[in-house]
Amino acid sequence: MPAQSLQSMVPRFLRSLPGRGIYQLVRLLLVGVFFWSGLSKALAPQDFAATIAAYGLLPENLVAGAAVLLIALELIAAGGLLLEKRGALLLLTLQLLLFMAVLGYGISLGLDIDCGCFGPNDPEAAAFHDLRGALLRDCGFLSAIAYLYAWRIQNRLRPVPWLRTGTGQAFSKEE
Repeated sequence: MPAQSLQSMVPRFLRSLPGRGIYQLVRLLLVGVFFWSGLSKALAPQDFAATIAAYGLLPENLVAGAAVLLIALELIAAGGLLLEKRGALLLLTLQLLLFMAVLGYGISLGLDIDCGCFGPNDPEAAAFHDLRGALLRDCGFLSAIAYLYAWRIQNRLRPVPWLRTGTGQAFSKEE
């Protein structure tokens, strides 16, 4: 297939009904994953703080605050993405990149610890410590986020600001 043909197929697909359906499915999947992750950690923030401490990146006096902040940001970003609020996808992207950097750091040190991704009741954490698997999973999430950005750019749509109410529309058209 010629490159020119492929270049025209991708934008056409992103503007199509199936492209929008995939956008909604991926968006809701990410909302669910990040909401579940944040909520499971919020139910046991001290356990999440212990996981953060195990990486050895922060002084002990900052660990509890960092745990609470990360949990809150994860839940806010998931809620914002659910409601299509401006900046929510960027916040999820930045958090995911931070998580990936920490996982890479743990892998480079050869740490045998839980990634901390889904709280203390995560069956993966109970079964085995797999930082590489968590990093690979996060690469998949990053690919999903890239699709959301591509769809928004191709359709020239921007999520609404956080404080806008009453319009009933999730997007504003870019000019």
